Amino acid sequence: MKSNYASPTPLSYFAWLVQADDNLPLLEAAISLAQDEDADLDLQAVLSEVDRLLAAVRGRIPADAPGVYKLRVLNQYFFNELGFAGNINNYHDPDNSFVHRVLQTRRGIPISLAVVWLELAQGLGLAARGVSFPGHFLVRVTLSQGQVLIDPFSGESLSREELMDRLEPFREQLLGSKDAQHALGQFLHPASSREIIARMLRNLKELYRSQTDLNRLLRVQDRLLVLQPELWTEYRDRGLTRAALGQGQLAVQDLETYLAHEGQAGDGVAIAERLHALKQARQ
Repeated sequence: MKSNYASPTPLSYFAWLVQADDNLPLLEAAISLAQDEDADLDLQAVLSEVDRLLAAVRGRIPADAPGVYKLRVLNQYFFNELGFAGNINNYHDPDNSFVHRVLQTRRGIPISLAVVWLELAQGLGLAARGVSFPGHFLVRVTLSQGQVLIDPFSGESLSREELMDRLEPFREQLLGSKDAQHALGQFLHPASSREIIARMLRNLKELYRSQTDLNRLLRVQDRLLVLQPELWTEYRDRGLTRAALGQGQLAVQDLETYLAHEGQAGDGVAIAERLHALKQARQ
């Protein structure tokens, strides 16, 4: 007798992983993003590889070691011995966002490197979190001596003055007339797993948009709306992508959803005109 069991699609599996904020598996969800590129990707093998790295670094640390010692050993192992670093030569390669490729090449962008580093740090018992800093994802570790902010692209610890310098390009856009010194703290709050995955997807979205790779762009947009189903601007963007791909009926549905919730937005008239044109074309 034949079984009716069918393997989940990459999108349905992702939806299952991110269905609830409690215990959302950051590493596994991040790995799963590559299933759109490789449907045969063995997620468990990638998870096992990270477990192997964790066991290796854990074996170097005494059980009673203080946090600052754990952090020093981890950074020596991750950045110096294993050689994880930012992909300076090919920063915009989509592979930099795929965890299994980052593990293979030891190169990535800040957020993908951070996902691997955070799994190891938390596995060592460090109070480590990701920080969705403007322009460049960071990681934060809380020690008895205070907080340490680390750039996962280079492994360097950042002083308050260096953080202020990195915030400067975004001062007018994000702060307006606010004093940057007092506002810095708002950009150092820990990011949730859902926020981290969303930022990874937005990175891929921008890459594929700039490359006019509409099929890959659409798959990323599908994931974004599974992850954040009330982010109405994503319905607009996906609708426009669907329209460009000739998916008129689906494009109409997305644009109608956007206008129903954001019809008074600055682009409301232009989107309404685009929607009308799509409906006319289908008649």
